[in-house]
Amino acid sequence: MKKWFIDINCDVGEGMGNEALLFPHISSCNIACGGHAGDETTMRRIVNLAKKHHIKVGAHPSYPDKVNFGREVMDISPQELQNSIRDQMKTFMEVLQSEEVKLHHIKAHGALYNQTAKDENLAEIYLDAINQYKEKAFLYVPFGSVMESKALLKGYKVRFEAFADRNYTNDLELVSRKLENALIQDPKSVLKHMVPMIKENKVLTVSGEEIKIEAQTFCVHGDTTSALEILMYLSEELPNHQVLLQK
Repeated sequence: MKKWFIDINCDVGEGMGNEALLFPHISSCNIACGGHAGDETTMRRIVNLAKKHHIKVGAHPSYPDKVNFGREVMDISPQELQNSIRDQMKTFMEVLQSEEVKLHHIKAHGALYNQTAKDENLAEIYLDAINQYKEKAFLYVPFGSVMESKALLKGYKVRFEAFADRNYTNDLELVSRKLENALIQDPKSVLKHMVPMIKENKVLTVSGEEIKIEAQTFCVHGDTTSALEILMYLSEELPNHQVLLQK
């Protein structure tokens, strides 16, 4: 019987304080680097926790906007944005080196993630800012995005990411958090959302369409209210669908 192997990641170090509960149920994490949340102290704490649980460690840079948690598009010059991303990565890498932990991946956060998925100029700015890590780390990117094509052209290694706890439009964009149906918080609904993406490479959109998608890693947001409940349920139920976590 065929088995599917996936990665489940969480955005962490964002002030929720629930990482110790989440980490037994995931295989990679994206640690806030100080742009939208976090500081050197939180980075070091989460990195050590990830090391304890043998979880792959990724950087989670953002617009430098703690007021809006990095979830609003920022009016910022390309140079300012690049400088911020480089500073975030520099601090994060210093923590990793001091704790002897390898950088596995980089994943942009919030509005930066969503905008670089469709804005060619912004994708170029972001990729140039993290260029020195091209050989060291994977990029977690959305399937079929501008970011995917730009990153591959520049020689980055990419892994396609889908969202277990977010609904999609027919354009494979995430439904805006301003809308009531943006989040999927019921664990059974999350499982129902994920399994076709894993086994059939398709996602059911909010319009009822089945759209092609590919993903090797699936995100459950650490700040989703039912994140722990979702992850515990997935840990129990995914193996019944021949889906295994690849640590």
